[in-house]
Amino acid sequence: MHAFISTVLTFVALTSIAKTAPLSEADLKNLLAGIRQNRTTEADFQEERVLRLMKKPILSSGKIWFQPPNKFRREVKGNSPSVTVSDGRQLWIYYSNFKSAERYPLGKGSPLDTTVAAINSALNLENIENTFQINAARVDKGYELTLLPRAPSMKRAFQKLDLQINDNLRVERTDMLLPNGDRIVTKYSNQTRAPVPASTFEFKPPPGTEISSPLG
Repeated sequence: MHAFISTVLTFVALTSIAKTAPLSEADLKNLLAGIRQNRTTEADFQEERVLRLMKKPILSSGKIWFQPPNKFRREVKGNSPSVTVSDGRQLWIYYSNFKSAERYPLGKGSPLDTTVAAINSALNLENIENTFQINAARVDKGYELTLLPRAPSMKRAFQKLDLQINDNLRVERTDMLLPNGDRIVTKYSNQTRAPVPASTFEFKPPPGTEISSPLG
C-alpha cells in the first residue's frame, strides 16, 4: 500500500509565483474544454518528493502514458526502477530489481477507487467540476489551477492539487499536498498527443515474478 501511495504522489510539482488574474466561471469552462481537446497522451517526467521526516527530497524521473478515462502507465528509471500499469480494472506495480509485483483490483468498491479517480482527474481534468472546488487564474505564460477535493474519501488521498498550465494548454507542473503534510512535485516535458497502443496498458508479470495482492 505504501508503494502505491508513493506512486500516486508522482503527479505533483511547484507552482510558479506570478501576477494572477482570476478567471470567471465562463472562462474556466472554456479553459477546461480547451485542455480536454489538447490531451497529453505521453510525456517525460521529473519528480521531487518532499517528505517531512527526511532532510533531502527523493528525486526520480521516467515516462508516463495516459488514455482517458482511466488507463495509464508509469515507468520510473534509475537505481530503483518500477513500472505501474492500470487498465481501468486492475493496477500493477512491478519492481524489476526484486522480481516482485503487486496487484490491486479496481472497481466494485475497491479501497483504491477514490485514489485512482484522483489520479485520473489530475491527468485529464475530466469531470473535475463535480468532484473538486476549483480556483483558476491567468498568469504569465499560462494558467494556474487549484483543486480542492469535495468528498471526504478524496480528501484522504490529498488535501490540495495545484496545476501549472502553459499557453499551449498542457499541464507542465503539478503540486500535490498530502494529508500528512508531505508534497510531491512533478514536472512534465516532451509531451505528445499521438495515439497510444492498447498493449501499453497491459501487464504480464515476467516468469519468476513473485506476485502479491496487499488488499487481499
